[in-house]
Amino acid sequence: MKDIFARLASDFLSAIIFLAIYLVTDNVILATSVAVAGAIAQVIYARVKGHQLSFMTYASLALVIVLGAVTLLTNDPRFMLAKPSIAHFAIGTIMLKRDWMLRYMPPIITDTVPEYVTAAGYAWAALMFVIGAGTIAVASTGDLKLWAFYISVVAGGAKILAFAVQYVVLRVVVTSRRRAAARA
Repeated sequence: MKDIFARLASDFLSAIIFLAIYLVTDNVILATSVAVAGAIAQVIYARVKGHQLSFMTYASLALVIVLGAVTLLTNDPRFMLAKPSIAHFAIGTIMLKRDWMLRYMPPIITDTVPEYVTAAGYAWAALMFVIGAGTIAVASTGDLKLWAFYISVVAGGAKILAFAVQYVVLRVVVTSRRRAAARA
């Protein structure tokens, strides 16, 4: 679990840096410059340490640089704020692959209700697209406090709630099917 939080913090480090500096200084140019420099430094540090970097790491760096450049040229923070939406859209697109979620499920679920897992995979993809669209809508307002609330509470809460609902539904359905099979 600790590794998951470390990866999430690493993935969103440039957005966190940008937000923190912008909230403290109200200076878009400074916040963007430090966020871009931080993203580049993060990749250089990982390479020096010999860590294997994925395509998504380089794609994220490219996004920070491109969106950071647009933010600097326009002096408008909304471009940096929209970055997480691109990640949500990319993840949602990957989740459209049929049965992607089966490999993450225990055998009792994959053997009993694989069709529910497939449906859950598509529901997760839809959730990622909705969160991505919401991120763009909130970022377009330019309200940093609203954006921070949306990213941390709304988007994070929606994922936690979806996970909890999925857990309960799969548990109920598996239990029901196993009881029906035992009676038959």
